[in-house]
Amino acid sequence: MVNGQQDHICWGGGHHHHPHHHLVLRRVTAGYGAEPALHDISFEAACGSTLALIGPNGAGKSTLLNALAGLLPIWSGDILWNNTPLAAHMNEIAYLPQRNEVDWQFPITVRQLVEMGRYPSVGMWGAMRPHDKEIVDKAICTLGLQDLQNRQIGALSGGQQQRCFLARALAQEAHILLLDEPFTGLDVPGSEALAELLRTLAGEGRLVIASHHDLATAPQIFDQALLLRRELIAAGPVADVLTPQNLNKTSVPA
Repeated sequence: MVNGQQDHICWGGGHHHHPHHHLVLRRVTAGYGAEPALHDISFEAACGSTLALIGPNGAGKSTLLNALAGLLPIWSGDILWNNTPLAAHMNEIAYLPQRNEVDWQFPITVRQLVEMGRYPSVGMWGAMRPHDKEIVDKAICTLGLQDLQNRQIGALSGGQQQRCFLARALAQEAHILLLDEPFTGLDVPGSEALAELLRTLAGEGRLVIASHHDLATAPQIFDQALLLRRELIAAGPVADVLTPQNLNKTSVPA
């Protein structure tokens, strides 16, 4: 409950999602130094879809994810969710960093990592209520991590580690899942399993946004794409975006 109203939760395909559950960016500019890493970006996306961020190194893919996650203040423009500033809904966003940015030697178990998804609701030092424990259990079961929940995260394979972070996102009951190069370092079976999982999560009503560099697999994983080179080159269905003409504008080989 928030302000006396029932939260809308994207959890399972049987839920109904209101048409205003849209992410809208209007002329967003952001960066780290004197020069913008992203300039004048505008697009819309909705729950129930998978969106690939595609472009060469330095195109602004990670910058866009960081801005959406609230980790990087934007210089200008608007980012809206439910027709209000996204900053007011940060509990509805889950960010999954690149695997090489995570300290996998940190002494934490799979279950403890997933429980971190409940921190926005109970606080970092708050006690887990029966309801919270049920949500954690459901997230672990949904991602097939029951037999791994007491294992240290550093002892897992790359695919298992990605599933742990997605389970944490489910425990958070996030609407928007932001993933930075989630397929990097995974073998073919791990990549295929993750792709199927992302499609399933979107099919249950979440918005999945991920940076991606493999043009060959993008059409099988994502239904929408955003082609970037600091500015927006194209946006829309993957097949319409990843054309030779558009890719030539980014210096990404077709």
